[in-house]
Amino acid sequence: MMDFLRRHTNFLSLFAVCYLLFLYVPVLLLPLFSFNDNIYVTLPLKGFTLKWYEALIHNKALLSAVWASVKVGIGVSLFSTLFGLMAARAMTRYRFPGRRSLYALIMLPLVIPYMVIGVSTLVILRRLLDVELDLWTVGASHVLITVPLSMLVLMARMEGFDRSLEEASRDLGDSAWKSFRRVTLPLVMPGIVSSFLLCFITSFDEYLLAFFLAGSDATLPIFIFSSLRFPNKLPDVLALGSLILMVSIVLVVFAEWLRRRGVSGSDSSVI
Repeated sequence: MMDFLRRHTNFLSLFAVCYLLFLYVPVLLLPLFSFNDNIYVTLPLKGFTLKWYEALIHNKALLSAVWASVKVGIGVSLFSTLFGLMAARAMTRYRFPGRRSLYALIMLPLVIPYMVIGVSTLVILRRLLDVELDLWTVGASHVLITVPLSMLVLMARMEGFDRSLEEASRDLGDSAWKSFRRVTLPLVMPGIVSSFLLCFITSFDEYLLAFFLAGSDATLPIFIFSSLRFPNKLPDVLALGSLILMVSIVLVVFAEWLRRRGVSGSDSSVI
C-alpha cells in the first residue's frame, strides 16, 4: 500500500512539474526573444539588442492600439465594479422575489460563447439601432462580460466579514448610506480593487468582442493578431508583450497583497 501511494505521489509530482513547464516556459521565452537580434523567433539567438524596444516607442499604430485598450479597460473596470458592487450588495444583504433568477441572468454571459455574444450584439447595434461601431460599443460589450466577474469577487468579499458591524452602525444612528460608506465600503475595498484589476485585465485581453464591435478603432489584441502575418512586426509585439508581462506580474503581486491585507483586516476587526 505504501509503495502504491509513493508511486502515485511521484506520478502526481511529475505531472505537476510537466504542467508548470508547459504553462510557463513559453511565457518566460517571450522576454528572451524580445532581446534577440533577429525578426524570426528561432533558436539559437542571433545576438542581444534593445532596438525592438526603441522601435516600440516610435510605432504610433501600436501605441495607439495600446492606448485604446487602456481607455476601454479603465472605463469598463469602473462601470463593471460599480454595477458589480450594487449587485453583490443586493444579493448578499436583501431577500426579494426572483433573486435566484436574477443571479442566474447576471451570470449568464459567463457560459455563453463570446462568438455568440459578439454576433448578436453586432446585429442589434447595426441592424436594429443603427449605432456606429467604435470603442464605446466595445466597452459596452466588455461590461456585459465583466459584471459577473466583479459580482462574484465582491459577493465573496461581502460574505467574508461580520455583518454585525453593519448592524451596530445602524443601531448607533447611521443611515443606510452612512453605514455603507463608513463601515461596508472600507471593509470591501480590497475586493473593489481586485475587481477593478480583474475587469481591466479581462477587457484589455479580450479579442472576439472587440473584433466584431470595434469598427475602425483597433484595440491591442486586434492589432497583435493582424501583425502576426508580417514577420517584421513581430519583434515589436514581443517587446510590448514583455513589458505587459512585467506589469501583469506587478498587478498580480499587488492584488494578492491587498487580498491578504483584507483577510487580516477582517480577522482583526472580528477580534
